[in-house]
Amino acid sequence: MIGPNLSEWGLKRPSLVVFLMIVAVVAGTLSFLRLGRAEDPAITIRTMVVAAAWPGATVEETLKQVTERIERTLQETRYLRTVRSYTTAGQTTIFVDLEQSAPPAEIPDVWYQVRKNVGDMRLTLPQGVVGPFFNDDFGDTFGIIYAFTADGFTFRELRDYVEDARSRLLQVKDVSKIEVLGAQDEQVFIEFSTEKLAGLRLDYPTIVATLQAQNLVRPAGVVQTANERVFLRVTGAFENERDIENVNFVAGDRIVRLGDIATVRRGFVDPPQPMFRVNGKPAIGLAIAMRDAGDILALGKNVRNLVADIKAELPVGIEPVLVADQAVSVDVAIGDFMTSLWQAIVIILACSFLSLGVRPGAVVALAIPLTLAIVFAVMDVTHTGLHRISLGALIIALALLVDDAMTTVDAMIRRLGAGDSKDEAATFAYRTLAAPMLIGTLVTIASFVPIGFAESSAGEYTFSIFAVVAIALLASWLVAVLFAPLIGKALLRPPKAGAVEEPSRVLAAYSAFLAAAIRARWVTIALTLAAFAAAIYLSQHVPRQFFPASDRSELTVSMSLRQNASIHATEAEAKRLEAILSADPDVDHYSTYVGRGAIRFILTFDVQLANPFFAQFVIVAKDFAARERLQPKLEKVLAEQFPDVVARVSPLELGPPVGWPLQYRIIGPDKDEVRRLALEFAQILASDTRTRHVHYDWMEPARQVRVVVNQDEARRLGVSTGSLASVLNAAMTGTVITQVRDDI
Repeated sequence: MIGPNLSEWGLKRPSLVVFLMIVAVVAGTLSFLRLGRAEDPAITIRTMVVAAAWPGATVEETLKQVTERIERTLQETRYLRTVRSYTTAGQTTIFVDLEQSAPPAEIPDVWYQVRKNVGDMRLTLPQGVVGPFFNDDFGDTFGIIYAFTADGFTFRELRDYVEDARSRLLQVKDVSKIEVLGAQDEQVFIEFSTEKLAGLRLDYPTIVATLQAQNLVRPAGVVQTANERVFLRVTGAFENERDIENVNFVAGDRIVRLGDIATVRRGFVDPPQPMFRVNGKPAIGLAIAMRDAGDILALGKNVRNLVADIKAELPVGIEPVLVADQAVSVDVAIGDFMTSLWQAIVIILACSFLSLGVRPGAVVALAIPLTLAIVFAVMDVTHTGLHRISLGALIIALALLVDDAMTTVDAMIRRLGAGDSKDEAATFAYRTLAAPMLIGTLVTIASFVPIGFAESSAGEYTFSIFAVVAIALLASWLVAVLFAPLIGKALLRPPKAGAVEEPSRVLAAYSAFLAAAIRARWVTIALTLAAFAAAIYLSQHVPRQFFPASDRSELTVSMSLRQNASIHATEAEAKRLEAILSADPDVDHYSTYVGRGAIRFILTFDVQLANPFFAQFVIVAKDFAARERLQPKLEKVLAEQFPDVVARVSPLELGPPVGWPLQYRIIGPDKDEVRRLALEFAQILASDTRTRHVHYDWMEPARQVRVVVNQDEARRLGVSTGSLASVLNAAMTGTVITQVRDDI
């Protein structure tokens, strides 16, 4: 026996125990109603992105002067696993990956140290470097996404309505962040006529300096009076493009208006920023993230209600479209759990009633809600919400949480049959079986320790399995030794004197089968060994996969063009695939991200960097069977009709994001030699029949046009490399001069 007899203690205080039962049920019910609901448990993303820009620099200059200097500082990071970078001309993106064993509680401090260390070395970077910038905000999951399309409205007008909707949605309870997708910033373009500039003997630097000086914000002073302060304001700031057109310049003895020598127009950025499309139409999206431990079901309902109100106020032609709704997936998961719960209860009741009888079966049946009530209350206290992993753990625990109650009831029945009183029978189980039941419970819990305490993101993701199973089993033991004896005392009846208990048909059949197995012991042993050998042999045909693919109906399609492709080329390829998807009967709806990867709409999603040559589709099939039909069709279409595109079609993952399942990294000081070795290694991999889709993430050298400047002749003409670069940049790409401070 373990310590004092809890069963005896409870039997002596029936009123208190009944009160505790009521408290447990009420607390469990309230806890279940307010538990956080999400699709996946929260995990710590142990990756930070450090980005910097050096406009005008070559790949080699950016690599040597920016990337490598920042990387050397990042190598001092605590818990560092790898530093990997992606460098293009004038742009570097560096990933800082920490060890999977890094404690989640220390990650924020590690990122603070990274910011501080890189900030300290910032002055060693070349002049003109913009940044570095830091992004460690990878854990946000934008489970609800709405797209707004417009018919008969400009993109600017659509954006105004979307921004108003965003402001209202931010006030919804449990909303933590809303990101705008696909919005295009506006710019005022000044397009000069070089012939007119030359004829008027106006130079580009003079025009730029004049525009900047007129639009400059500077203090003009404050007049201090005896009673108040009066601020002086100087006029001339640009409020719209008309103000820019009316700027005058002095050209010799003439006054020239800018609008007479240049075209001033308002438009969107060119090249465009990453675009967002829904069902083949341009759109602006609102991606909504929920706060930690929030209720996604309540959030989804509140957001739907508010969007319905917003839709009623929108003009005809602007339509909100629901692209992703995590609340539906969570609702289905919780519904599946409740179905499994009732099925398990019915099975347990049937087994209990058949094997033990009606009254003993009722005792076991009452132990189930009592145990679950305690489990939900403890989950609420420990901030363990209802999600994919905790619900799975509860389903696992359902088959285990009645074992102790059945043991207690069986012991009571046997002692009542032996002539003991109800109190003696009720306390017998604790005296003789409490320790074995607790040890068995702890052994079962210990079997989940490797899952619960693995030092990795996978361990953090699956920790709820260990936690919930441990809570459920300990609660079931407590119910079996404290509540079940009192319930059994009230429901169980001792057998009548002189009555001979006849075994049930189930027990009689099992006894006959067991006796036959014992008599034919060599046959039993041989069959056991044969079954064991068959299990070992067949295990090699079982897929070895810790996290299976998700059963959601989404498919993702990633498309990578050649790495010097423009976003316009990427958009053209995306539109070709959109035309195919629109005609496929298995597709319910789809969204397209051009120039970037899809936003993290599920925690396990592998988010991609924004690149002009990249596009990603999120395709929602009509059901799971349609998804299974759609995947091979898309793989065939992409292989046959998009030969120049590296494409991957995949369902959503479970567990920490992985991306491509097999990845190798070739490292060396000479990038040309690294490319050669990577090509050879890829050829070896491709020769294996078990591999497919072998591709590279950095192989294509960027092409460039070199303008060779005769420095002596340039100086004789009064120009320099810097001035030539500025003029060329203004003519080819455009230069930011100043800002129009309107409501953009």
